[in-house]
Amino acid sequence: MSGEPLNPPLKWLDHETPFPPVTMAWGLDTGAPGLLAAGGDLRIERLTSAYSQGIFPWFSEGQPVLWWSPTPRMVLQTAQFKMHRSLAKTVQRHHLNPTFRLCFDRAFDEVIEHCANAPRKQQAGTWIVPAMVQAYQQLHRAGLAHSAEVWLEGQLVAGLYFVCLGKAVFGESMFTRIRDGSKMALSALVSVCLRHGIEQIDCQQNTPHLASLGAQEMSRDVFLARMARHLQQASPDWRGQAVDVIRSAPSSDSV
Repeated sequence: MSGEPLNPPLKWLDHETPFPPVTMAWGLDTGAPGLLAAGGDLRIERLTSAYSQGIFPWFSEGQPVLWWSPTPRMVLQTAQFKMHRSLAKTVQRHHLNPTFRLCFDRAFDEVIEHCANAPRKQQAGTWIVPAMVQAYQQLHRAGLAHSAEVWLEGQLVAGLYFVCLGKAVFGESMFTRIRDGSKMALSALVSVCLRHGIEQIDCQQNTPHLASLGAQEMSRDVFLARMARHLQQASPDWRGQAVDVIRSAPSSDSV
């Protein structure tokens, strides 16, 4: 025996095939935990169906569309966001600059392009391939994908993009060109979420960066149960949101 994990059969989707139940996603004892299906397309209808079931696309250039629903799931409870003292000082310093802006949906296309081209540690390429960029730009035009942005001296210097269905928020990717820029974008998103009673932000997979900001793992069953309730609630008008003071859970951490 080789000792390599034994992967179960993978469901292949065509244009009309519905997603299989998320309980069919590959387990932790396989080579790709959370992998649910392959194929299909990135139409708005397919993406909204996916997110409303706790499924998201993630694949590299040259691969078919791969669909995932991992357990455990990395989730940031907005009331548990950690505003470290160093980040708070950075925000306070930038607020002294009259050109500093935290806002939403002014330049979604630029944000996702920057995310696609941002260098990643221990990652040679990007999963935000051209097909994904185009799909989420269409999702944005449909009012379902949004960007949180940091502007300074008239330039977009950091941001992130996310999907929002009702009050279910799904974080996707971020970039920055300045220190703590992506953290400021996330803190702006958290601030608006707190204002509108949005309880959690899906972060998909565990990373030390997200954990340092307060995100924790959650079982898929719990995540889906909470998400189902959030899907039924009215979504904020993201473009109209102003962020003057960033709200967060208190943190005594000096990081």
